[in-house]
Amino acid sequence: MTLPKGFGSGGSGGASSADVEKMIGRRVENMIGIITASYIAAWLATFGGTAAGYFYYPWAYPTPSGHYAFIILTIIEAIGYLFSVKVMEEGTKKKSNAILAAALGGTAAGTIFISLFIGT
Repeated sequence: MTLPKGFGSGGSGGASSADVEKMIGRRVENMIGIITASYIAAWLATFGGTAAGYFYYPWAYPTPSGHYAFIILTIIEAIGYLFSVKVMEEGTKKKSNAILAAALGGTAAGTIFISLFIGT
């Protein structure tokens, strides 16, 4: 990786993590909280969008269709959250499997509960 002038060890090749941190300004492996909050906010927004469809416009957006869309979008969001956390922590000693399991398990349980009991 070619670094801007003033970074690196003068032509030795690769960049150290300290050089990359200096260029970026902040290390991303410390951002598990904001990524988890964003995932939960996206999941709640997905529920809000599908709920508006089958509570306010039931003639245009039937309940089974809303549940299907909610489940599929939740799966897509969960895969994206999982990959972003795992890529973010690649090469570090950080382990956030408990936070990851709690967020994914909570949204999975919430999705099942909503699909079974809301809007039926």
